[in-house]
Amino acid sequence: MKRATITLPDDLEKSLESYQRSQDVPLPLTAVAQAALREYLAKRGFLTSSSPGQPFAITPAREGSGKRDVSSEHDRYFAEAAEE
Repeated sequence: MKRATITLPDDLEKSLESYQRSQDVPLPLTAVAQAALREYLAKRGFLTSSSPGQPFAITPAREGSGKRDVSSEHDRYFAEAAEE
């Protein structure tokens, strides 16, 4: 694994902090940076779904959960499941 130190301009730092505060479950800076880099590189064709390091793949259930708000309340449901 590679470690890196980055310098963020003030506007990017403020936006990043705002994003982190808006999450129901706060994400560490490392997770946000890794997700952003994955998306950036995937969009440019340098990272494929078969690339190592993909954290997980989501397979939709054959039947739904019975809840209608999962797409908008996924953070809350995830946080509740993590507490169990």
